[in-house]
Amino acid sequence: ASVEASGEIALCKTGFPEDVYSAVLSKDVHEGQPLLNVKFSNCNGKRKVQYESSEPADFKVDEDGMVYAVRSFPLSSEHAKFLIYAQDKETQEKWQVAVKLSLKPTLTEESAKESHEIEEIVFPRQSTKHSGYLQRQKRDWVIPPINLPENSRGPFPQELVRIRSDRDKNLSLRYSVTGPGADQPPTGIFIINPISGQLSVTKPLDRELIARFHLRAHAVDINGNQVENPIDIVINVIDMNDNRPEFLHQVWNGTVPEGSKPGTYVMTVTAIDADDPNALNGMLRYRILSQAPSTPSPNMFTINNETGDIITVAAGLDREKVQQYTLIIQATDMEGNPTYGLSNTATAVITVTDVNDNPPEFTAMTFYGEVPENRVDVIVANLTVTDKDQPHTPAWNAVYRISGGDPTGRFAIQTDPNSNDGLVTVVKPIDFETNRMFVLTVAAENQVPLAKGIQHPPQSTATVSVTVIDVNENPYFAPNPKIIRQEEGLHAGTMLTTFTAQDPDRYMQQNIRYTKLSDPANWLKIDPVNGQITTIAVLDRESPNVKNNIYNATFLASDNGIPPMSGTGTLQIYLLDINDNAPQVLPQEAETCETPDPNSINITALDYDIDPNAGPFAFDLPLSPVTIKRNWTITRLNGDFAQLNLKIKFLEAGIYEVPIIITDSGNPPKSNISILRVKVCQCDSNGDCTDVDRIVGAGLGTGAIIAILLCIIILLILVLMFVVWMKRRDKERQAKQLLIDPEDDVRDNILKYDEEGGGEEDQDYDLSQLQQPDTVEPDAIKPVGIRRLDERPIHAEPQYPVRSAAPHPGDIGDFINEGLKAADNDPTAPPYDSLLVFDYEGSGSTAGSLSSLNSSSSGGEQDYDYLNDWGPRFKKLADMYGGGDD
Repeated sequence: ASVEASGEIALCKTGFPEDVYSAVLSKDVHEGQPLLNVKFSNCNGKRKVQYESSEPADFKVDEDGMVYAVRSFPLSSEHAKFLIYAQDKETQEKWQVAVKLSLKPTLTEESAKESHEIEEIVFPRQSTKHSGYLQRQKRDWVIPPINLPENSRGPFPQELVRIRSDRDKNLSLRYSVTGPGADQPPTGIFIINPISGQLSVTKPLDRELIARFHLRAHAVDINGNQVENPIDIVINVIDMNDNRPEFLHQVWNGTVPEGSKPGTYVMTVTAIDADDPNALNGMLRYRILSQAPSTPSPNMFTINNETGDIITVAAGLDREKVQQYTLIIQATDMEGNPTYGLSNTATAVITVTDVNDNPPEFTAMTFYGEVPENRVDVIVANLTVTDKDQPHTPAWNAVYRISGGDPTGRFAIQTDPNSNDGLVTVVKPIDFETNRMFVLTVAAENQVPLAKGIQHPPQSTATVSVTVIDVNENPYFAPNPKIIRQEEGLHAGTMLTTFTAQDPDRYMQQNIRYTKLSDPANWLKIDPVNGQITTIAVLDRESPNVKNNIYNATFLASDNGIPPMSGTGTLQIYLLDINDNAPQVLPQEAETCETPDPNSINITALDYDIDPNAGPFAFDLPLSPVTIKRNWTITRLNGDFAQLNLKIKFLEAGIYEVPIIITDSGNPPKSNISILRVKVCQCDSNGDCTDVDRIVGAGLGTGAIIAILLCIIILLILVLMFVVWMKRRDKERQAKQLLIDPEDDVRDNILKYDEEGGGEEDQDYDLSQLQQPDTVEPDAIKPVGIRRLDERPIHAEPQYPVRSAAPHPGDIGDFINEGLKAADNDPTAPPYDSLLVFDYEGSGSTAGSLSSLNSSSSGGEQDYDYLNDWGPRFKKLADMYGGGDD
């Protein structure tokens, strides 16, 4: 049989769990009689098994493994043993098991008596008719439940009761049972002999799985007709002590504060027993087997043997000495009977929690520190304490406070969360000239108060001696800012005030010098020694550097200490207004109609002065020219506004400049003739101008003039760039006439000619070969640093003589002479007749000197036949030199 793994530890064996199944039967076997149940172990639950009998004529096996008799026959030795096969429908794998049948022993008189003592359950009688009347039947029996112990060892099937009907004397009846355990899952646990009505159990029961079975017994005739009403049969499974107690957790964790009094609750441990809790088998009792460590007492805890509650029974829990206890707890059923009860153990870990039973203590009575003056957020001293309580708990965390020596609150103490140290920090500046030393009294205590009954003081005290270090401080102006009031218009050289600074370092002999730091209008200067401030320009209240009549200037005072320090001060000059600005007309441009009606021009005045040197204003027209008063009239509306109207009935359209005399209210008053440009235009019925152009004054505005000038400049630049481009293009065109194509450069190529011509008679010369060749490669595409020394340098292009493409032969000589002269004066012209420098290749060359070669003397000794293999370009040379003596 195959073996399949089930889980990680146990192995499941597929097949029949027993090698031989046995059944005890009476001599006569009836058709359809259930004999026994064979069980097949299907580990994966996916196999579909089909059963077969080795004697199919006598026995058959249902799908649930129940074996039935196919026919009625007397049991003999030939039927005593047969085989049952189980075959997997998919894999065709096959298993077999033997079935052994045995006859019941012959009943003796005593055994027959015992057999007759098996309880019979008789169907109650039904009511019958007598003389045409229905007689009342006695009340039905109440069938008591059948009690069956679990885990019975057999033999199986084990007879329980016999079910019988009174009608079996007259009729051939068949008995059956239904319900869970019979024909419902789990099937086959209970079987009944259909002839005798003997109810039997086929295997051991487990109360922890099913504690009670509820079956119904039926009696029918051979035709299947019901002859009795079904009766209920209850089978109780009697519990046996077959399960040990099991703790819900193998390790239990609990806590108890140190110093707890006896009787303090700690924790509860719980175990369960699968047996009947109402019987002794499921009644548990707890006890402590051991305690570790056993100090200060081996019995620090006890446990309620019924509830599992653990409590303290002794004093002396001290976390600083023992932080954890481990208890072994035992749970036993049978009410703790050590002889018959089953037991199990678990571990209880009890942690002793900390309480504040130890105050912090300073490690020294006096701590020392120092701090420079005027410094804040500086750690002056580090206060250390010790505390025996559990670190980083409220019972261990220290809280520091200053109890004396700091009346102005210049120091604070913060707690370092990691080390629990106290950090004395300066929170307000300290002046050395005022305080040179502080002696602080500090106290330390825990975040939570000490536990009750602790004899130690709740806090510890110490002193902190802080020395202040003198440093060079900044000079300071007082007051800062300094405000003075002066009238505007003061002339240069006027002394305004003295602005001096003070040095807070009274114990240092230092000098202070003054300089100007900020003076937006450059109106002031300061004496570097005494700080006297004098004007160097006229003060003007209307300056854009004056805001709200106040002019701000900043000065710097520096001492000569080590290191030198400086301070700044601001002088604010409140300028009083004088009547130094004449009013101006506003707006400066306006328009009106050719006739007085229907509109007029409203004007006002603009005066940069303020009251009382500004409005109200007086408006008037000048006497000259006379056309002004003849054409115009002005009317004052109020102190700030006036109205200008045409005086005549019609004025020709155009632009007119109207002078207006405006006088302010200053003392003395200030007048000014301001020009108002008025456009007189044709108007429609609504008084609106119908002219297209708007008034722009007597000429173009400043913005328009600037725009026009910019356009003219841009145009001139474009024209200039075009002229330069044209000149460069002409120069390049002239230069290209002297250049040749790189492929035709005679310096680097052998020119191929088909014919040498007719000598002097051939006057068709190609003068382009005499012109200046261009460089083979453009300079722009060559990498920097690899230019050859004999290449053409980059200079301005020289002017060479230009001739036509086909000149007269007589001019060739003159042309060559002119080109030679130009080339002599051109440092960039080829062939660059200068000393060429080549890289030194070293000494000891195996080749001879090229200066010893003489083509005229050695030409006859050379073999030039290889020139025929060099292609058409060397055909002429091959014909000239490679043809032998000819």
